[in-house]
Amino acid sequence: MAKHDEDKKDVDETASAIARQAERRLRAKRGRRESVWFGLGMFGLIGWAVAVPTLIGIALGLWLDRVAPQTFSWTLALLLAGVVLGAINAWNWVERERHRD
Repeated sequence: MAKHDEDKKDVDETASAIARQAERRLRAKRGRRESVWFGLGMFGLIGWAVAVPTLIGIALGLWLDRVAPQTFSWTLALLLAGVVLGAINAWNWVERERHRD
């Protein structure tokens, strides 16, 4: 008898999980009014998420190269740091949007 109750519970949990997933898909289809402009906007947001930290890194690197010269280039080092930081920022933003759906 206990085995039957466990099987019934598993079936109920699976059915409710499937129902939740179907409801999410229906909600996404109803709410989705994405156009080409929406896609271009998303593409632009991701681009800016990388470009802004990169440009800040370059500006700071140029300033540091003038103020505190070293044997290495601050500009190149901070450009690389800006690209990495921007890529992490864009990745986190895309993941957050993906999980929001």
